[in-house]
Amino acid sequence: MRSLIATMTLAVLIPAAPAFAQRDNGPLEVSTLTSPTAGPAEQRRAVPSLSVRKVVTGLDSPWDVQPIGEGRLLVSERDQADLVVWEDGRKREVAFPSDRVWVSGETGLMSLEVDPGFANNSRFYTCSGGFTSGGGHDVRIIAWRLNDAATKATMIKKLLGGLPTSSGRHGGCRLLIARSGALMVGTGDAAIGTNPRNLDSLGGKTLRLNRITGAPWPTNPFIGAENRKSRFVFTYGHRNVQGLAQRADGSIWSAEHGPDINDEVNKLRKGGDYGWHPVPGYNESVPMTDFSLPGRQYGARWSSGNPTLATSGASWVSGKQWGSLNGTLAVAALKTERVVFMRFDQAGRLQGTRTPEALRKYGRLRSITRAANGDLLITTDTDTTGSVLRVSPR
Repeated sequence: MRSLIATMTLAVLIPAAPAFAQRDNGPLEVSTLTSPTAGPAEQRRAVPSLSVRKVVTGLDSPWDVQPIGEGRLLVSERDQADLVVWEDGRKREVAFPSDRVWVSGETGLMSLEVDPGFANNSRFYTCSGGFTSGGGHDVRIIAWRLNDAATKATMIKKLLGGLPTSSGRHGGCRLLIARSGALMVGTGDAAIGTNPRNLDSLGGKTLRLNRITGAPWPTNPFIGAENRKSRFVFTYGHRNVQGLAQRADGSIWSAEHGPDINDEVNKLRKGGDYGWHPVPGYNESVPMTDFSLPGRQYGARWSSGNPTLATSGASWVSGKQWGSLNGTLAVAALKTERVVFMRFDQAGRLQGTRTPEALRKYGRLRSITRAANGDLLITTDTDTTGSVLRVSPR
């Protein structure tokens, strides 16, 4: 049940032309996204100019945005614990039990995910802080139904609770419905050092569950564990997962915050240990991926080095209109106020990155979602003046 993956995968940097450079004293900058083995057609693909529009404004700490069809957007506001619908150029609050959401520090109303059958069942999912019956608090995943007028959310079921909390620091919490139908959850370690490698804790993990019943996904790596919480675990040894995205090949990737150095993008392997173990206490001087730990650890496919960028949401870019950015992983950064487009080869090895100037003008960027036509929707993490950006190649 607690055995570790037997194969270790390390991040490999393959030089592009000019070579990929990682500096110890500043953010990553790369001048090309073209693979050195790319053919003539790929070499000719241009990086598109980007049109960036503020489509929703006046939001308070918007955390996530999801399209819900008919041109509408659903937005979560973390600190107010409000849901907002944007439709026909106007926004309105959705009737939602905000008073039941525990808000503290980095925790509040966070990630949203929309059911693939939303057009018929109106289901969506939230990850948020909540109050427990004993007067404490946790982080939980809840299924909701939005009424036809998109004015009221009704709770269907709490799918999973008991994700650990402390002060509200490192609350996670990203949701993703994989193509298998499983609901995946990226969680934070709650700034408690023993959580990430403790399989009996839901903190510092990626989890996988049935989005209808809330049961652990039947092929999870520790499904036979005696402790029920272990049965939800897909990967462990994480610090604060705030990005999850599925590539066209089916692989799942995460983005997470490092301490003072080494934000990470990871390719997730079932049952994998990603090496964060900040003990004794909460010792953030340890490596983000500590290969001296027992067993095997998986290395990051991209790491920020020093300093961190505060990587958050992530989405794979798709569509020929994106030129050489097509097929890259777009990762939002809070502290350095940018989007980093990362290219990985088919084996998951980093080829290069690009940070367009057009997306370095809007402050802290939190979440990235792909719209139906391939545009990117991005939330800006700002009190009272937060917005949703729509990014289109041209």
